Order: sequence, then structure tokens, then C-alpha cells
Amino acid sequence: MFDPEITALLRVVLDEVCERVSRREIGARTHVASKILEAATNGEVSPEGLRQVGRDALSRAPTIWR
Repeated sequence: MFDPEITALLRVVLDEVCERVSRREIGARTHVASKILEAATNGEVSPEGLRQVGRDALSRAPTIWR
């Protein structure tokens, strides 16, 4: 689907955006990943643009309430 360079960028952006999100919060991480992937599919491949999409998605992501 994407070349290795873009795939690596997507992973780095996801890790950066979700650095403070617990690995157990799968719903939040999945939500952010899907929005970043959707943006890349629609042509957004700049690191800053993808980070912004990820940050926006994180602010709307489902969380685990305790």
C-alpha cells in the first residue's frame, strides 16, 4: 500500500503522538492510527501534517475510564 519510507514515517508519527498513552489503551491508539492512515491515504504525507492529524484524533479518542 505505502512504500517503506512512508510506512516508517507513519509508525514514527503514531509513536510520537501516543507516547503518553498506555499500550493498554488499545481503543485510543487504534483510533489515532486509523486517522493517521486515513490522512496518508488521502495524500497527507508531511510529518507535521500527520502529527497534527494524530493530535486531533487523540483529543477525540476513546479512553478507559477508571
